[in-house]
Amino acid sequence: MQSLGTLEDLPQSYRDKLTDLNLVPLWPNMRAVLPHKVPSRKTQTLNWQFDALRPLLIEAGDLTPMEKAERRVLVLANPGHGLTNMQATPSIYMGLQLILPGETAPNHRHTPNAVRIIIEGEGATTIVDGEPCIMERGDLILTPSGKWHEHQHEGDGPIIWLDILDLPLIYQLEGSWAIEGKTQTNVLERDKSFAEYSAAGVVPELGFKRENTNSPMLRYPWSRTRACLIEMAQHYSDRPIRIAYVNPENGASLFPSIGFGAMMLRPNESLALPKRTTACVFHIVEGQGTLQVDSNDALKWTEKDTLSAPGYSEVTLSNTSATEPAFIITADEAPLHRYLGIF
Repeated sequence: MQSLGTLEDLPQSYRDKLTDLNLVPLWPNMRAVLPHKVPSRKTQTLNWQFDALRPLLIEAGDLTPMEKAERRVLVLANPGHGLTNMQATPSIYMGLQLILPGETAPNHRHTPNAVRIIIEGEGATTIVDGEPCIMERGDLILTPSGKWHEHQHEGDGPIIWLDILDLPLIYQLEGSWAIEGKTQTNVLERDKSFAEYSAAGVVPELGFKRENTNSPMLRYPWSRTRACLIEMAQHYSDRPIRIAYVNPENGASLFPSIGFGAMMLRPNESLALPKRTTACVFHIVEGQGTLQVDSNDALKWTEKDTLSAPGYSEVTLSNTSATEPAFIITADEAPLHRYLGIF
């Protein structure tokens, strides 16, 4: 590998002239931005343990009323990217959001795409452009870019979910903004996962007009996903059990920036994931086990935990229960990598 000159090789007077004209020599920084073979990676392997975070989130409910928060969230920030940058991976933001009984997180819309993974609680609804999406544990609820959305909680006890947004990407593109709106009026009695998109491979017909949207289905019920994984495990005894969440109309990724999936690990099963360019996050819906990245020490996880792992790494997930399966929801930047041609 060629040895390049350093900044210190240049006379200070020359460096000062460059600075005055807002110029930077490339060659001393070449290996920082174009390293050989493997990129620089800031994403650290990390477990945000829910049992440790939940008391702080509940305390936030006591300390900050909704009218002073708009969205009461504790951000899961990966220290490799700097805590103030609020990144879990290069282009994924994650946060734990809390709503207390009787509260409403007010109506707004924004440019980043968002998914909610429900962790705890019952009786809440996310309304997206007038479509009410009930919120049950493990459900994925989409609030795509530009769609009005608000969260209402009429149940007992707190409701907590995991927000996953492409906020870091949209922010770096200088395209991140939000506007507030009035409380919505429901245009449907329930979300479309109950009827129009209630079965795989089945979409509305008989004169139904296809929606001009990339997200015709806004709620992906966990009960249906879990049942699918179990059925697959009974049918395929010798292969990994993984599914992808897709647009039911065209099979495309839910968002062009973030891909979502789910997997089931059989009792005592270990799965070495294909080595890929993209960092990945894992939310544990059920079960207990470990995450190992390369030859580093394995991290233990249990249900409701959320983990991150960098790209260009050997990632192994293991279910440490001898009797119960584990269920995991994943998110990564694969759609963006594919579009850019770097996947």
